[in-house]
Amino acid sequence: MKTPPENPSTRSVPSARSPRKRLRPAGGYRSLASFQTATLIYDATYWFIEKFLDPRSRLADQMLMAARSGRQNIAEGSRFAATSSQTELRLVNVARSSLEELLLDYEDYLFHRHLPQWAPESQEALAVRAIGQRLPRDQSDPPDPSDPQAARRALHARYARWLEHAEAAPRANALICLIHQTNYLLDQQISALEQAFIEEGGYSEQLATARLAHRTRPRDPSDQSDPPDPIPRCPQCGAPMALRTAKTGKKAGSQFWGCTAYPDCKGTAPI
Repeated sequence: MKTPPENPSTRSVPSARSPRKRLRPAGGYRSLASFQTATLIYDATYWFIEKFLDPRSRLADQMLMAARSGRQNIAEGSRFAATSSQTELRLVNVARSSLEELLLDYEDYLFHRHLPQWAPESQEALAVRAIGQRLPRDQSDPPDPSDPQAARRALHARYARWLEHAEAAPRANALICLIHQTNYLLDQQISALEQAFIEEGGYSEQLATARLAHRTRPRDPSDQSDPPDPIPRCPQCGAPMALRTAKTGKKAGSQFWGCTAYPDCKGTAPI
């Protein structure tokens, strides 16, 4: 009995390669406390303007754009984390600056209308801060994951006694407290990003180091492909070198070879 010819449509096809793990993670900004609180500030500012300001005024436009910038730049910076540490850091700083601008607008609103501003240690300010301090641990009423806006509504509900108040002063004061909290979180985030950049370098440096590790791995004797690119050895200790970028001095921004044993060895070589 003859074997029937093979049907190309039934031929097994090798499975596609699973995606390589990215060198640097990106995204995940929705889980950041800074982004969540910045979103709350943006929403509350939108409704504050709707109730207490002329939405067509220059002040209303500036306040809304500052609140939006605080939120959006945190998200954009998080996405840039995969390819540019400096861009991520710059965008988080923009978010911080935008919220500082919004803070001054709320302080001016209270001052110009002769409304009281809460003292930092007042009972009301402490009550607002207490909610933010226990949020990471409080999962007694988790939002419905099937509702993309559930977390947003749930967070607003925790501050509703102030943010939905009929009078402007409690809303503005609560928002001042929330902006201070978010700025504190962003200051910590910026410090962590700066420290990571100092210790680990930028994306191009990490990519060059990863490529160095790949190219200098033990080779299969049967592999007849092109030999690896020549990687210089450290003139001081003989270890492989990695591509670095000068951060300060007259040659800031220029690249050079630096010893992979740094900081134990500080050997360098020109490209």
